[in-house]
Amino acid sequence: MSKENINQLKKVMENLKKHEEYLSPYATKSTAAIRFNEEKGDFRPNFFHDTDRIIHSLSYTRYLDKTQVFSYSINDHISKRIIHVQLVSKIARTIGRALKLNEDLIEAIALGHDIGHTPLGHTGERILNDISKRELQEYFNHNIQSVRTYLTLEREGRGCNLSLQTLDGIMCHNGEMPQGIYEPINKSKEEFIEEYNRCYKDQSLLKKLRPMTLEGCVVRISDIIGYLGRDIEDGIELKVFKKTDLPDSITDVLGTTNREIVNTIIVDIINNSLDKPYIKISDNILNAIKDLKDFNYKFIYEKANTKDTIEFYEKGMNLLFSHYLNDINKNNRSSEIYQVFLNNMNSTYLKNTHPKRMVIDFIAGMTDEYFIKCVNKYL
Repeated sequence: MSKENINQLKKVMENLKKHEEYLSPYATKSTAAIRFNEEKGDFRPNFFHDTDRIIHSLSYTRYLDKTQVFSYSINDHISKRIIHVQLVSKIARTIGRALKLNEDLIEAIALGHDIGHTPLGHTGERILNDISKRELQEYFNHNIQSVRTYLTLEREGRGCNLSLQTLDGIMCHNGEMPQGIYEPINKSKEEFIEEYNRCYKDQSLLKKLRPMTLEGCVVRISDIIGYLGRDIEDGIELKVFKKTDLPDSITDVLGTTNREIVNTIIVDIINNSLDKPYIKISDNILNAIKDLKDFNYKFIYEKANTKDTIEFYEKGMNLLFSHYLNDINKNNRSSEIYQVFLNNMNSTYLKNTHPKRMVIDFIAGMTDEYFIKCVNKYL
């Protein structure tokens, strides 16, 4: 590299440093990023680099054909998982910019947070969790699988070496129980790994996880904002219910469209969280969010799949688990689990991973279409 190019690169790096001078004192600076394996960086800030690694990962590409709520809809306007993570990213970055937080960290967490989702959405997750409990006496949860994907599975078993802050935000993103205040808690690498490992054995811990950064807190609440209103619009589009079915107690507070709901909650969070070391939602907005979440469960999530469809998914996933486990035990190299997955993994993964865990990793990474294709092959 010429002397001129070196000087230009130094100017670029100085410009990036100046950008962080405007961040809130509660924001996470890129220089504070912690990696499990030290490496030489480049001009990109650490969390910006994390985002690059996420969007170039193979698992990120598979977002394109993974269920958000409704599987196999003939309507092309119904959300897929990729749309959800992009919505979460935009919502979280909007809040983050207003609060002067680190948008690079927010984007990395948001885009990676659902990477561990199984095919067929939460229905697939529940089925794979049942299999994991039965076969390994361990819980399967998509947020933990998301961490596992970037910590262990990507890049042929080497992982992506994402920063601790990004991995922690991904692990702690589950916001199924909306809270009034989201406050971060400091963690070391050792404390993070201890929490991560415990989640395989202690299901109750999932409800107690707290992000280590304010940016992680923003993504956690943005995850809820990202799906509540959009799922309503998908439900109306599919004629699952009508907009007039929404109770006044919800619409009078949050609005009747996804746009109104998102804007109302974002503005409330910003007004209550500016220059604070926490993220806060006012009581009336929080209560309306809880009511809307309950409405969605009753009118959307519990009706997203028929009984016959769920039985087919359960039969199919159990069938694939048994078939692939048998293929590993018999060293059947012609099986998909070898051709598509294990042949691409390094010796460390193959040596240190239980065959049952290998099968769960493989199934969890499938897209909806590939899952159905494999099930139909063996039925």
